[in-house]
Amino acid sequence: MKKTLIALALGSAALTPTIAEARPMTATDLATMRRIGAPATSPDGRWLVYQLRETDLAANKGRNHLWLLDLKAKNAAPVRIASGPADKSEHDPAFSADGKWIYFLSDAGGSDQLWRVAASGGAPEQLTSLSTDIGGFLLAPTGDRIAIWGDRPLDCTDYNCTADAKPDASKGGSGRTYDQLFVRHWDTWAEPGTRSRIFVLPMADGKPSGAGVPVATKLVGDAPSKPFGGSEELAWSPDGKTLYFALREAGRIEPLSTNLDIFAAGPNGEPVNLTDANDATDTYPAVSPDGKWLAYAAMKRPRYEADRLGIMLRNVATGATREVAPNWDRSVGSIAWAADGKSLLVTAGEVLDEPLFRIDIATGKATRLTEGGTVGNVKPLADGSVVYTLNSIQAPDDLYRWKGGKSVRLTAVNADKLKEIDPVSVKRFSFAGANGDTVWGQIIKTEGAAGKLPVELLVHGGPQGSFGNSWSYRWNPKLFVAPGYAAVTIDFHGSTGYGQAFTDSINKDWGGKPLQDLKLGLPAAAREDPQLDIDNACALGGSYGGYMMNWIEGNWPDRFKCIVMHDGVFDARAMAYETEELWFDEWEHGGHPYYEAPQEYEKWNPVNFVDKWKTPMLVIHGEKDFRIPYTQGLAAFTALQRRDIPSRLLIFPDENHWVLKPRNSIQWYSEVFAWLDRWLRPSGGSQ
Repeated sequence: MKKTLIALALGSAALTPTIAEARPMTATDLATMRRIGAPATSPDGRWLVYQLRETDLAANKGRNHLWLLDLKAKNAAPVRIASGPADKSEHDPAFSADGKWIYFLSDAGGSDQLWRVAASGGAPEQLTSLSTDIGGFLLAPTGDRIAIWGDRPLDCTDYNCTADAKPDASKGGSGRTYDQLFVRHWDTWAEPGTRSRIFVLPMADGKPSGAGVPVATKLVGDAPSKPFGGSEELAWSPDGKTLYFALREAGRIEPLSTNLDIFAAGPNGEPVNLTDANDATDTYPAVSPDGKWLAYAAMKRPRYEADRLGIMLRNVATGATREVAPNWDRSVGSIAWAADGKSLLVTAGEVLDEPLFRIDIATGKATRLTEGGTVGNVKPLADGSVVYTLNSIQAPDDLYRWKGGKSVRLTAVNADKLKEIDPVSVKRFSFAGANGDTVWGQIIKTEGAAGKLPVELLVHGGPQGSFGNSWSYRWNPKLFVAPGYAAVTIDFHGSTGYGQAFTDSINKDWGGKPLQDLKLGLPAAAREDPQLDIDNACALGGSYGGYMMNWIEGNWPDRFKCIVMHDGVFDARAMAYETEELWFDEWEHGGHPYYEAPQEYEKWNPVNFVDKWKTPMLVIHGEKDFRIPYTQGLAAFTALQRRDIPSRLLIFPDENHWVLKPRNSIQWYSEVFAWLDRWLRPSGGSQ
């Protein structure tokens, strides 16, 4: 067995306290960490503005404010800018083309509207008073146009939609009617006839006027896409005449389609579909600095949301398209052009990390630029340097700058909080998993922890994901080990960052190779670190990881003292008809609906093994979860209760597939730790 032992220690000495100075991390610590959002940089590269979220526990919400940093001043400290009322938020900043103004969204006037403030300081100014919230915006580089988007009825001819609102006299009750799917998506019921739509407003002297014109009147779909699309799905040409955007056209059954296409919208006429020939996903449009090339990411297999996202390059004038770096077996998570137009800066998963890479346009050569951790929000500067966010298991996002082969930290927004918290050690290990393939994992524990440690086996969701070197505000390994446990994570078959074949290998095999990897990985972790007491262990997982908890109950029933199952599939048959994004569930079971191939679903269906269940389980679910509806959690709890297995149910009426509200997160961890203590420390409680 090949073994690799790597200590991951991102962060400065100021963020790494001694054990004597620190204390165990708490769920309140996690919920109140400050969170950096996407930064914006001025065209001359001098100024950096970013949003910072701080948590108001009393109000059970976060609030964002803007901070400005001078990148050219030595030892400059960020200063707060555009300060509005303390109970309001400023967010999504962007610089004007001349760098004199910072535009942003704020609810200081009662709804999210466009504001601006001089980069030199001063009072913020509200620029729009539209009839409803602006969901996002993108300034044209010429400064004469702005794209905004939000949920608007399809018959609206402007953003205000005052002339188009027609009451439906036929509605005598509160019911909505539907003639096709989606009827609900992620955590929201669809409003018939309403979509996320883009409108363009003219600007004069830096101020928009009017209520906008829709970029498309005949397309039916969401732009940006739902539920998670944003400004990364839009791009202006340098001359400000063309707006590129991604949209999935809604067909009879939209939940079966992953066919996002990239459209080009000029000043006149309907948008043109540039990627109609590809029936899989096309997204992340990015225009070269000279306007001659459009880069974007594309999948090749329709209806497969975890296919490899390769890099495509389109000649804007001729339409000729080729793939860049076709032999680089990684899937990109973002695309940005370097300032010289000769290379692309992308992020991609790479063996437990998500680093920054430079991709040479001419040769396709990929060069890794950053080391450990997870990079995001990449902003190239004119001098060839790059600003980005970086997080790890050790710490949440801060801003960094890569220049001349070196990375320098620009912010330390949680230094005061992190210095109080016990540091953790993170070790990587590899072993021969299913089919003899190399599988990677991590061991996380508090530095200086003594004696044998009870073990938490943390199983990631997706399933095409990674429990890698990243910070999470939901499943946080640093917090999981704080009460005196050791955490083990394993990137089983199906995980990302190891090539597309490894990711594909979970298809039609949900309970096969991944379970083998977990069975082999837990003892491999113990061989790597004798301090792990794997005979005193609990397993925990959410989403696909929650499915695996239900699967372990019936197919590895004697291994764990307890299980924590969050939002997991219990009955594959019901899931096939209840989930909203059908493309995912059907692809994972061979590309067929349940009624055409029931055997593919039943082979790995946890409900068929309930007669073997015996392990105590904590079941957690959100009532607003439409990805894996909460009835799946109720059914699992019913099975446990009927079999007289010690069990507990935690239901959040105001949460979706994730637990997002600060006080709910604190309650989540309180319940989980109490459950772990009950079974792993029946006589002593937490250390």
